[in-house]
This record gives sequence, structure tokens and C-alpha cells, in this order.
Amino acid sequence: MYNILTCDDEQIVIDSLQFIIKKNFEGQINLFSALSGSDALAIASREKIDIIFMDINMPGMSGLETISCIMNLKPDTVIVVLSAFDKFQYAQEAMNLGAYKYITKPVNRNVVIQTVRNAMNLVDERRGKDSDGQELQKKLDTVSPMVESDFIYSCMFSTDRNEDLSSYLEYFNLEVTNYFFTCIEVPHIDSKNQYEIYSSIRKMFADRYKCLMGSFMANRLVMFFCLDKKDPSEDLLESFHGMTKSIYQMLSMNISQKVRMGASRLSNEFANVSYACKEAVNALNGTSPNGELLLAEDQTKKATTTEKTFEVRERIYNRLRIGDSAGVQFLAGLFCSEQAAAGTELDKIKSSVFELLVNIRNITKELNPAYDNPSFDSAFTVLVGTQEISVMQDFLTNVLVECATAIASVKEQRENPLVKKIIEYIDQNMSRNYSLEDVAASVGVSSFYMSKLFKEEMGETFINYVTDRRLDRTKKLLLETDLSIKEIAGQTGYSDQNYFSRQFKNKFGISPTDFRNTGIQ
Repeated sequence: MYNILTCDDEQIVIDSLQFIIKKNFEGQINLFSALSGSDALAIASREKIDIIFMDINMPGMSGLETISCIMNLKPDTVIVVLSAFDKFQYAQEAMNLGAYKYITKPVNRNVVIQTVRNAMNLVDERRGKDSDGQELQKKLDTVSPMVESDFIYSCMFSTDRNEDLSSYLEYFNLEVTNYFFTCIEVPHIDSKNQYEIYSSIRKMFADRYKCLMGSFMANRLVMFFCLDKKDPSEDLLESFHGMTKSIYQMLSMNISQKVRMGASRLSNEFANVSYACKEAVNALNGTSPNGELLLAEDQTKKATTTEKTFEVRERIYNRLRIGDSAGVQFLAGLFCSEQAAAGTELDKIKSSVFELLVNIRNITKELNPAYDNPSFDSAFTVLVGTQEISVMQDFLTNVLVECATAIASVKEQRENPLVKKIIEYIDQNMSRNYSLEDVAASVGVSSFYMSKLFKEEMGETFINYVTDRRLDRTKKLLLETDLSIKEIAGQTGYSDQNYFSRQFKNKFGISPTDFRNTGIQ
């Protein structure tokens, strides 16, 4: 069977072409149609299209622009260009983009039939080559992960500083100038879903990055990434930070929001691979159990214990305010152990813990005025009466977990009726381009009062909330429907598709098209 797509902004041209093709190739073809370049691109991304008849002169995305995108996405597609322009320059440009043939409108029946027949022969020829290539690829797909795992294992556990690991890179034809390691930990993984998660991660990164991937050890996975400097003016460190952030965002969106990830420093010395690999593992060990990205450089760039303590304290406050019990439990241990490991005097540790407890009480009372914990009254006595770090740590941990639980429960119970109406309006008018004033009028209050109330109750501005709500909705539509990017943008209140794509990438670190193509929830 051959999948054939006809794309023209005039329905009568599509109908004529499909009539000729269906009549002469009945039982051999599946037909698809599109009235615009963007619709054709969406269909080509979603379906395995063999042959495309593409008009050049269309509103919006032109035929030549669409051909360029499709050939980048699916280079084996056979494209036949249709146009009323009988000009050499169009034909030449289309051929330069990879088109198979150029025919002018109105189309001749015999020309269409012969063109389809020749295109089918070309598809068959390419399928034959693909079949041989697929057989070889199957063998490589079996062997390559084993070799990759062996490379990662050697980096992690080699005790020979002089061991030459470059032969692995030669095997994969990788020229490495700059590289880094990541170590990720996936929650709730077992023998039943381990391979599925491994395959999903491999599929996500294999075509996007030059990387090598180990196998799961318990619930942890180590990966090696190459980073090339494509532009001399490019800030390499900035690219590295952006790349690690993008990797983590993709894992959070597609695997689990509680994925933990550590990343080594960026290096150009291949002799240091074993050290860099261990850096990534150590960075992972410093992350919250509730999901976090931590770079090795961020672990050590704060030189003094005071700065480290301040950083952990701020992380505790942030996790407490959102009611994250697991996060504060982990950070309580880190707060005490960091100071103890640095040799801080016991009395100074007691003082910092007591100060922390006072602020914890204030934050908890602010968010849950009815909450009362007798432990706060005995805090000073407990701290003065102990000489053990472990006792202080246990006391701090218990208080933090109780406070975080109290904050989480009150957040769930508290629901201002006016805010509820505002959220209902947002959800019911997702496709409309409304203003703050429109929503305020619908609930009968001033825009100033509504903006202030919404920020107090929801912890973020009205605009930010609406943007996040719309973008979360677009994710669902991208994964669960066949709507084009333009249609999804329209249904979620974006009249400009390009603006929507920029907003989506800014939030999730990946374009809407790439997100849909991953096919992973």
C-alpha cells in the first residue's frame, strides 16, 4: 500500500487529483488531503506518507517552505510539485529542496497516472534498500546499547587512570570536543516497567543529541552527552546550561515530575571522563527526593559554609510554602549535615537550627493561622540539652514534616468562591482572547481588586496563571488529538501560531512539534 497526500488550497484541485489516482490505483493506495502547508506538515509528521502532490502558491506557509520542512523531517518522501507557474526558477528551487518532479496546472490525466506509477517504483526501490538497512540496524540496535553500557560502566568503576576509553567513541564515530555526564533517578521503577522507561528515554534523546546511555542500575541511569560549538560567537557555558535544563524538562514532562538529575561540569579533557562521571552521581545525591536538577558546579561554587547553609535554608522555605513534606525532610538532613561536615562549632549549629525553627513557625502560621505545634515551645530546651547532631536533625525534621503537612492540607481546603468563579471563567473561555477587565466584570469586582485577590490566593499573577493553564491544555491536545498546531493554538486563545510556539518552548524547553513527535506522556 502507498500513502498519498494531495495538498492544494483549492478543494476542486484536490478532488480532481484524488479522482484520477483512486480510479487508476484502486486497492493500492490510501489517500490524504490538506488545504494548507501547515496541515500538510502536520499530516506528514503524524502519518507515514510515501508520495505528496504539493501546490507551491498557497496562503500562509508556502509549498516550497512546506517541502523544505517535510524533507528535513521525512527525507524519503517522494514529492511532486504542482503549480500554475510554468517558470524555471520555481522548478529549480523545488528540485533543490529534494522534490521528485514538477508539473503544471491544470494537470493532465495521463501525466498524473504516469507520475504516480514512477513515484511508486521509486518508493519500492527505497523500501528495498531500507529492508537491507533495517536488518543491519536490528543487529546494531542489539549490540550498541551493550557497548554504550560497557563504556558508562568503565567510566564509573575504572580504577586505572591510564585506561584509554577513546576506542568506544571511535566505535560510535563520535568526535568529542566538549562533553558532560548526567545521572538520573526515576521514582517507582521496577522490573516490569524498567525496559519501557529505558526505551522511552533512549527514543527521546537518540535523534536529538549526540549521547551514549548506560543501562539502569536499580533506578539510576548515567548518560554521556557531547556538546559541539557550532558558532564561534556562541557562549559555550550558556549552551551547556540550556542543554541540561532542556534534558531535565523533557524527562520531567515525559517520564516523571519527580525525576532527580545531577550533571557534571562541562569538560574538554577526555582523560577526565571517570572524574566527570562521578561528579554527576555526586550532584544527583544532592538533589531533593521530590525531583530537582542540580549541576556539579552549583554544589561547589558557594565557597563558604555560611553561603551553603543560606542556600539550603532558602530551599527549605520554598518547599515548606508549597507543602512538600518529602522535600523538607531531605533538606532538614542536608541543613545539619552540611554544617557538621564543615566542622562548624556545635553551638553555632544549634543557633542556626533555632533561627530556622522560628522562621518555620512564622511561615506556617502565616499560611495556616489555626495551626499550633507544642514542639516550638520546647525547641530551645531540646537544643540546649543535646550534644548530638542526630538529635537536632530528627527534631528539625519532625517539625518541618508536620508543618509542611499542615500547609498542604489547608491549601487543599481553602477555596475562595470568587477565585473559584475566576478559574471557571478561564477554563470555559480557553479559546477567547479576553482581558483582566473582562474577567473582573464577569464576577462583579474591579480589576484592581481581582488582581490583588488572585495573587494572594493563588500565589501567582492572573496573567501567569492563565498562560500556564493554556499551555498545559495545549500539551493535552498535542498528545490526544490530531489537530494541527495552528488549530490547537486557536483553541487555547493564541491567534498567532508563532507566538504560541515561542511561549510553549519557553515553558517546556521543547517546540510543540517536537513534543508531539516524542509521543510520550
